Amino acid sequence: MIVDIINKKRLGEELTYNEIDKFFNAYLDGNIKDYQMSALLMAICINGMTDEEVFALTKVFIDSGEVLDFDGIIDTMVDKHSTGGIGDKTTLVIAPIVASCGVPVVKMSGRGLGYTGGTIDKLESIKGYRTDLTDEEIIAQIKKIGIVVTGQTADLVPMDKVIYALRDVSGTVSSIPLIASSIMSKKIAGGADKILIDIKVGNGALLTTMEEAEELSRLMIEIGKIYQKEVKTIISDMNTPLGYCIGNALEVEEAMDILRGKEINNNLYDLCIELSTTMVSMGKGISKDEALEEVKNSLNKGRAYQKFLELVKAQGGNIEQLEVSDNILTIKADKNGTINKIDALEFGKLSVALGAGRVEKKDKIDFSVGIRLTKSIGDKVKIGDVLAKIYYHKKIDLPNIDTLFEII
Repeated sequence: MIVDIINKKRLGEELTYNEIDKFFNAYLDGNIKDYQMSALLMAICINGMTDEEVFALTKVFIDSGEVLDFDGIIDTMVDKHSTGGIGDKTTLVIAPIVASCGVPVVKMSGRGLGYTGGTIDKLESIKGYRTDLTDEEIIAQIKKIGIVVTGQTADLVPMDKVIYALRDVSGTVSSIPLIASSIMSKKIAGGADKILIDIKVGNGALLTTMEEAEELSRLMIEIGKIYQKEVKTIISDMNTPLGYCIGNALEVEEAMDILRGKEINNNLYDLCIELSTTMVSMGKGISKDEALEEVKNSLNKGRAYQKFLELVKAQGGNIEQLEVSDNILTIKADKNGTINKIDALEFGKLSVALGAGRVEKKDKIDFSVGIRLTKSIGDKVKIGDVLAKIYYHKKIDLPNIDTLFEII
């Protein structure tokens, strides 16, 4: 029966709800091996799924655990999810902004997939920060400070936790049906009323074409309708790293710089403002212009940064003990000209080689390593100018500069 289901999807045929339910629950129960689930995931990745199959898979994911209920605690819960990208630390910025504007945020995040970083990995670079809160702790914290950023609870979509880890190491992270089911099952089970999805598209993202991004957007909106959830999507560029830093502790530092009001003019700041504004607008039922004013006031008056510090303290973190490696290499310009391209994918590969991401499911991350870009697209450079700083512990062979930067 198990092999029959694999073969059916390998041949591009549609699986029934019962077949999907049987196979995935058998894996969750330990009755199907990693290599068998990997085979089915690869067949799904290659041949896709019909909408009905995706709806079935999402339901199987949701039904594998509990569903959180915030009725009587939060009037309207707005959640945000990013499909992941190189240097994407938006949650660390927007969650405190939105919460400081009076819209409660309960954010359950994941770990890195492939070359893309994960919010939980970044937060765990803060010593002591707990990402394993119980349901009771989540409810108590949201009542007290209006913000929680944690990993999935043990009983929330446990199916996704095991599949998520296997996708990371089986070459199946970019499957639109698997992405849609994973994201939407967690958002729905997590109790969200309104959901904002930041869909990354480009060579440093799970999706590389606008057509894929638009299809994922359509699919998640349709899933939302089934569960009576308002879903909005924003499609954002991921051909260039998001912000200046790639790597866990470095990205926390960069997020803090934005929250402290440091003058930053780059794609990360712009996207964080857009996402925060949309979430506040959705949560309060106000116009985008009104929401934007609230977002900027929160940043300018330091309320967003104070909310971030509250969050870290509430979850046991010590922000003073954030560690970044003291070993630094520099990448310097080898010609005069203007930076025309900074390759997100190549920098993602470099960050994983340094130890900032996982190659295998069991790999441990080095939170203190990563990359800090010192130039942006459009900057004029001269021979010898520092383009990036590499923070490392283990020695690696740096890629040729031409694979990372295009200077014309």
